[in-house]
Formats: sequence, structure tokens, C-alpha cells
Amino acid sequence: MILDQQRTSSDTSGRWAVTAVFFVNGLTLSTDIVRAPSLKEAYHLSAGWFGCTGLLFAVAALACMQVVGPLTARVGTRAVLRVTLAVMPVLLAGLAVVPGAWGFAVLTTLLGAAHGTTDAAMNTSAVAVERRAGRPVLNGCHAAWSVSAVVASLSTAALIQAGVSLTAHLVGAGVLLLVAGAVLGARLPDDGRGVPGGAPERAGWSRPLVLLGLTATAVMICEGGALGWGGIFLHEERHATLGLAAAAITAYTGGQSAGRLVGDRLTVRWGATTLFRLGAVLAAGGFAGAVLAPHPVVAVIGFAVAGSGSSVLVPLTYSAVGRLGGASEAALVSRLTTFTYTGILLGPALIGWSAGRLGLAATMAALPVLLLLVAAAPRPRQLVSS
Repeated sequence: MILDQQRTSSDTSGRWAVTAVFFVNGLTLSTDIVRAPSLKEAYHLSAGWFGCTGLLFAVAALACMQVVGPLTARVGTRAVLRVTLAVMPVLLAGLAVVPGAWGFAVLTTLLGAAHGTTDAAMNTSAVAVERRAGRPVLNGCHAAWSVSAVVASLSTAALIQAGVSLTAHLVGAGVLLLVAGAVLGARLPDDGRGVPGGAPERAGWSRPLVLLGLTATAVMICEGGALGWGGIFLHEERHATLGLAAAAITAYTGGQSAGRLVGDRLTVRWGATTLFRLGAVLAAGGFAGAVLAPHPVVAVIGFAVAGSGSSVLVPLTYSAVGRLGGASEAALVSRLTTFTYTGILLGPALIGWSAGRLGLAATMAALPVLLLLVAAAPRPRQLVSS
């Protein structure tokens, strides 16, 4: 009895510490994203140069995701996260003070590397906590990330309105996030250790993993479409004002945050497979309403519905991949993270390419079809059995 109580207490502690890491990581990255216009102006960067720094960020993140699996399997997620939670705030603060455009590009690349490492490691830790606790926690962790984006957006707007400089904002945020990371680092569970590198790790590229990875990529392509093109679609195709067009992104992220806050409880009540299919169908319906509705206000509501439906899809996929065999949890999660990151990067680019040839409305209309295919696709037994 005492051992059971100690295990429950440890599981709960691990859950909240890992959830807080999602929030801190999201707040760090989101602060950089919402300050992007100020950084571009401060360093006098052309659109091409600024786009190049974004590409460097993405490439560095994807490259580091390939080594996080073996690393965390060897040393554990706590050791990795304690380092990255210390490095990311310093890099964030450095973006405001580093001299010259080249210095900005170097720090952006390093921030991408640190973020990619953190992303894979924190998802590995969350999967391990969920398995140990015996109940869903992934939706709650991803909800913390979604909420952090809202907090970063609102706080940045308030600070700009108050006249706080870019340097003061990023340096101050860096100090607070550094302290938060140090506090969390001591409370994180030491998860992720598993099968060492070698043949078992290579065997992890199984059919179920690839199927889950492609599912996550498709979901993230749709998410990239909503976040990258939703506002543009409303403004150019539905003639919404710029303010109302921006509300599409707020509606989508708001619906996503709300869905993830209740996603774990719904998983327990309905099961992962049922919830996954319902979420995909709801997201498809929301996207269909957003694209087909002639009135922009109705379209904004559609984006909110799409966000709430899609909210559970990626967390459930992470939960499923953690139950695959053939490799350590760390390796499996890092591979899935590569799929999700590829989807969010490819989504806006693919939609832009297609919109240039077929038109934006026709391209956006393909998103609900893609989600319906996701809903209808056969689920690996790891998702069916949860």
C-alpha cells in the first residue's frame, strides 16, 4: 500500500513537472516568434535573409532530433532537458543583443538546435510518465504548449503597448525562463533510458511507426495550413478585414487549447481510437465550414471547431508511438517528432505552391479531405488497444 502511494505521488509529480516543461519551452519559442517582426526590423534584414534564418532554425531542429533518441536512451531525459532549459533562455536573450545579422543567424540556428532537442526529449518524458501513471497525460502536456503561445502573444502585445524595448523584453524573459528551467530541472523524472544504440534501434523503423508518422505529418500539414494561411484566406478570398482575418489564428489556437485541456479525460471515457476518429471528423467539418462559409465570421467559427477537433490527434499519436516495440521510447518519440516537425514545415510551403497553381480556395478545400482520410485510415493496434 505504501509503495503504491509513493508511486502515485511520484507519477503525479512527474506529470506536472513535464507539463511545466512544455509550457516553458512553448513560452520561449513563442516569445521569439511573436517578436519576429521587431527582430527583423532591428537587424535590418531583408525578407530573403530573414527567411533564410528560419530555414536554418528548421534544419538545425530536424538534425538534432535525429540524435536525441540515442542520447536520451543513454543518459535519460532529465540530463538532456536540464541543459536545454538552461541554453534556450540564454539564446533568446542573446537574439536582442548579439551584434550584426550574422550573429543573429548563428543564434537562431543554435536556438533551433536547442528547441529540436527539447521537443523530442520532453515528449519522450511525457510518454514515459503516461505509461508509468497508467492514465493519459499527453493532451494536458500539449495543452500547456498551446496555452503558452497565447500567453506569449498577449504579454508581448501588452509590453509593446507599454513601451518596453525589444532588448528589455527578451533579456527579462530570458532571465525568468532560466530561473524556471533551473527549478524544473531538479523536479523532472529521469525517463528515456532504454535500448542502447544498435540493431534494436534500427529495427524501430516499423510499419506501425511509419503509419503513425505519416498520420502525424498529415495532421500537421493541416495545422500549418490553418496557422500559415487561414488569415490570408479570409482576407483575400472572403474579404475580411485584417483584424478579423487574424482572428482565424486566434480561434484555431483557442479551440486547440480548449480541446487539449479536456482531451485526457475524453480519452479515458471514450478510448483513444474513438476519440481520434471523432477528433479527425470534427476537424474536417470545421475546416470545411471555414473554407465553404461565405461569411468570414462563420469561417472564424469553423477554424475554432477545426482547432478543437485536431487538438487531440497529435497527442494521441505520441501516446501510441510510445507503446511500439523494437526500440527505446526515446528513439521512437524522436522519430515521430521528425514527422510532426516536417509536417508543420511542409504544410505552409505546400499550400503556397498549390495555391499558385490551383488557387487558395481550392487548396484549402483539400484540408478537410485529408483529415477524413486520416480518420478512415486503419489504426495500429497500439492506438486501438489504448
